[in-house]
Amino acid sequence: MHNYLDFEKPISDLEGKIHELRKLAEEDESIDTTDEVGRLEIRAREAMADIYSKLTPWQKTQVARHAQRPHFLEYAAQLFEEFTPLAGDRKFAEDEAIQAGLGRFRGEAVAIIGQEKGNDTKSRLKHNFGSARPEGYRKAIRVMEMADRFGLPIITLIDTAGAYPGIGAEERGQAEAIARSTEMCLNVRVPIVSVVLGEGGSGGAIAIATGDRVYMLEHAIYSVISPEGAASILWRDSTRAKEAASNMKITAEDLKAFGIIDGIIQEPVGGAHRDPQAVIARTGDVIAAALKDLGAKPGDQLRKDRRQRYLNIGRQL
Repeated sequence: MHNYLDFEKPISDLEGKIHELRKLAEEDESIDTTDEVGRLEIRAREAMADIYSKLTPWQKTQVARHAQRPHFLEYAAQLFEEFTPLAGDRKFAEDEAIQAGLGRFRGEAVAIIGQEKGNDTKSRLKHNFGSARPEGYRKAIRVMEMADRFGLPIITLIDTAGAYPGIGAEERGQAEAIARSTEMCLNVRVPIVSVVLGEGGSGGAIAIATGDRVYMLEHAIYSVISPEGAASILWRDSTRAKEAASNMKITAEDLKAFGIIDGIIQEPVGGAHRDPQAVIARTGDVIAAALKDLGAKPGDQLRKDRRQRYLNIGRQL
């Protein structure tokens, strides 16, 4: 069963009736509910298509945070072969929010970095809800350095509300770690392809998303701060998050128009969580096309073009 969002009530009601009719038919074989179930399925599909064709920025934020949305480990399991995670930053500790290592993508050796939120209470606590501490970014730097040394393309998958803001993280240099990770992205001479899977929050996202090609899933969001955080700062009222989301230009369409991202990966109607395998396969195709295009460029040119890309964004905005 799906976890329905508030605005999905019409879909929930219809799919609830379908479930009841099917259960009734299972309990009493003399009752034929085929025709009625068919009509309700059509209405449910139409309602879903209508609702998802006109989502507001706040509704997209809710979809991006959906508990059943596929996360990094699900993408890694389907897209990469021989994925070998590397642990620790060789300075302080291991950070489970950022998963990083080496593997093969469609036969090609690559470096892989991504943020994992977890999908139940135990795994969410383990991965700190996708909010990395400094050790996570230093681990990412270590893997990027290795990729640069051995000429391996880098694939990064972003899904975080932001870096962890705890006292310990700040004491160990959270801002410095994020800055150095961003710097490393700019300096490597291998292709970097980045995809925002759900939330792309603040410097915690930018630290591994400063790529040659940056894509977003259709219902993902990418922003300097969460809508709740923006509302708390602007109006001292986090309940105005819906209003903040509408004004912050955080959707894939907004960021494509600004030239901050290169493309939008379409999701199944109803969001990525309704057909994870399809959206993961589509994401893989986009990454493969980008790597093929970037692979023809020499390393120094990649580095020069990447740095110029972000300078141009600053000038435009």
